[in-house]
Amino acid sequence: QVQVVESGGGSVQPGGSLRLSCAASGSIFSIYAMGWYRQAPGKQRELVAVVTSGGSTNYVDSVKDRFTISRDNAKNTVYLQMNSLKPEDTAVYYCNAQLSRNWYENRMDYWGQGTQVTVSS
Repeated sequence: QVQVVESGGGSVQPGGSLRLSCAASGSIFSIYAMGWYRQAPGKQRELVAVVTSGGSTNYVDSVKDRFTISRDNAKNTVYLQMNSLKPEDTAVYYCNAQLSRNWYENRMDYWGQGTQVTVSS
């Protein structure tokens, strides 16, 4: 079994900051990438940021220069530091881990339950 658990969501005023955390645990052989997605009401889920095991990162254009993704490989944990938050950042944020449970298994996607981020004055 693999568990992916997020924490750190909440409500903040425009211009504020939040830090999300996500930990993967359980029967894990190797994690290839971890990332954050978000889904706003009435919209499709979109990739926000991703970091590979080698440290390469990628961001959606709308969050570049405001959000920073980082990863602690020893703890199977990924963080998303969100600064200068805007009302349009309001969404449920989901953590994703691409991993394999043993050496012979293809990588699979595992998702957290999601954490709400609300940016409002």
